[in-house]
Amino acid sequence: MSGWRADEAVAALQQAGFSHVVWIPDSFFGQWDAALQRCALSLIRVTREGEAIALAAGLMLGGARPLVILQSTGFFEAGDALRNVVYDLQLPLKLLIGLRSYRAWRAGASQDSAARFAEPLVQAWQIPYQLLDPASVNLTAFATALAALASANHAAALLIVE
Repeated sequence: MSGWRADEAVAALQQAGFSHVVWIPDSFFGQWDAALQRCALSLIRVTREGEAIALAAGLMLGGARPLVILQSTGFFEAGDALRNVVYDLQLPLKLLIGLRSYRAWRAGASQDSAARFAEPLVQAWQIPYQLLDPASVNLTAFATALAALASANHAAALLIVE
């Protein structure tokens, strides 16, 4: 469960300067759904994570500042779209990736392979990232990390421990 209230986390997304959230709600970020529906950000739901990345690319080409929110397993699925957008088109894709079961995996309480491969896969794609755990990082630190993510002139990600 997030240490950040949904309305506060969504306010931090807005303050960072994103124009759109492109996503498929999951168990962690899904708790932000109602707050996202009420905010000024344009909320776009997609059917697949690769579609989210492609849609974000189109938004960037049109001058928007989208944030793609997905879970680690969706990040795995979206690899080809990521490769094309980040390396072929050289667009500054911004990602917020939930690391499913990561906290339990680190404690030896889960065999979920998604937790094992998420961070190494972000590293393999050479995407600069920061890892944040809502259980130990306050909302101010999250907002600061979001602002840095939004202002980066290259692709980057925030990995959020679940």
